Amino acid sequence: MIMIKAIVRPEKSSTVMQALFEAGYPAVTKLEVAGRGKQRGLKFGEVVYDELPKEMLITVVPDADREYVLKAIMESARTGTKGSFGDGKIFVTPVEEVYTISSGVRES
Repeated sequence: MIMIKAIVRPEKSSTVMQALFEAGYPAVTKLEVAGRGKQRGLKFGEVVYDELPKEMLITVVPDADREYVLKAIMESARTGTKGSFGDGKIFVTPVEEVYTISSGVRES
């Protein structure tokens, strides 16, 4: 299994969550986060906003579904057809074990 963490624009998070739901992956954790990427924030006149609002969506999927889920996220989070600076990042990490708290059952 893999964990996918997608940092996306706040106005795109519901679109991404809907795309994941429609792709068969309804289990998503959403967190409001703030930060900056390569754009180093935004500057308007003398005011600098170096922590921009973003949302982090986290899901765990089988290894075999990796490309399908990544494509669903990228297509739904991208601004326009070519994308735009600040659309976000996706991080993929292996998951060693998963347990359901209520039952204590280890999932595979």
